[in-house]
Amino acid sequence: MSDTTEPGSYFVANYPPFSQWHAAAVPTVLAALATEATGEPLGLYLHVPFCRKRCKFCYFRVYTDTSATDVERYSQALSREAEMASACRAVAGRTLRYVYFGGGTPSFLSVKQLERLVAGLHKSFGWDHAEEVTFECEPGTLAESKVRALKSLGMTRISLGVENFDDNILETNGRAHLSAEIFRAWEWIKSADFLSTNVDLIAGMMGETFSSWQRTVEKTLAMEADSVTIYQMELPLNTTFVRDSRDTGDPTAVADWPTKRGWVDWAFARFLESGYSISSAYTLVRNSEQVHFRYRDMLWQGSDLVSLGVASFGHISGLHYQNETHWDDYLGAVEAGRLPIQRGYASSHRELLIREMVLGLKRGELDVARLARKFGIDPLLEWAPQWQALLLEGHLQQIHPWPLLTRQGLLQIDALLPRFYTSAHSQVESVP
Repeated sequence: MSDTTEPGSYFVANYPPFSQWHAAAVPTVLAALATEATGEPLGLYLHVPFCRKRCKFCYFRVYTDTSATDVERYSQALSREAEMASACRAVAGRTLRYVYFGGGTPSFLSVKQLERLVAGLHKSFGWDHAEEVTFECEPGTLAESKVRALKSLGMTRISLGVENFDDNILETNGRAHLSAEIFRAWEWIKSADFLSTNVDLIAGMMGETFSSWQRTVEKTLAMEADSVTIYQMELPLNTTFVRDSRDTGDPTAVADWPTKRGWVDWAFARFLESGYSISSAYTLVRNSEQVHFRYRDMLWQGSDLVSLGVASFGHISGLHYQNETHWDDYLGAVEAGRLPIQRGYASSHRELLIREMVLGLKRGELDVARLARKFGIDPLLEWAPQWQALLLEGHLQQIHPWPLLTRQGLLQIDALLPRFYTSAHSQVESVP
């Protein structure tokens, strides 16, 4: 991996890579949905693709300048898709362990739109017994009444997309909100007393300096969020930044990887000094006994995930799938009474092990005993050369009795994980 931030997506979200997924696997996915359920936990993800603006670094399927009619049509489609998915044999009658509203910007929806959407979803997927219901928010879309509504609708974890506190940096990177909206929204969130609160930051945004990064970290510390998630800026191929760079021939001035790692290392040190502890390569928590991440941990350990909405990704009975990636195709399928699955991937036993191993390593240590029990393969023996190389390079503190990463290893974990891939899956790619 080059030190400079080149176009491409380095963040490892899944395995095998998305480039391996194909339409020919859709019948296999549908067959799995029609068969007996696995013993894995079940989660639900809902993709709300609406935003006030498209961030210049965003690679997700989002829509701006959307009418109320479009929002209503899409919400009805989510409810209809939920009805179809919940009737499948592999899903029917199961209790949701976690729910995640992602986007896009779920908080783009008005209170009335949220109430109608949640009511529609509850007809198929009640989540009264879910251990965690996460809802992503953009500061400028919130009002005190909306925050109160989120609490009453059963959201337990609020994640606020702050990214930075410098207004110039926010504007340069295409964010819709400014710093004043962050502080206003945070007061409402704190007053509502959610079970858990999270703040997202991005290190190395366009125009970032170490001084501005330090100010952002200090202001975040003052918020006393239950958890803080810090990502390092990337340049996926289908972003505004990369397209503009191609059109003009000018490079995109994003901090290089050593600089970003240095900034995140400094931030981690400040949060640790203030009583936080490290929960993953990206996340710090104020109280590790009270703050948990059901969505993250269950998904990384192979849970089933029913995924609703355009371009959303799911996982059922060891099979990956993705919904139709365009508005008309997604709505057309759902409104015709069909599950809108566009492509999938049937993982081998070994690929499922690699998936749980590489995702699990993002937590900083790996429960090899659990993996050996589940898959019948000892990861320490199977990948002995890789573990030894990571140890010699200073990325691991130890191999036995379980791998434990150093801070250096955590800071560049996504660049290290492809070492465990099969040779056919070793390429870096952009997420579609």
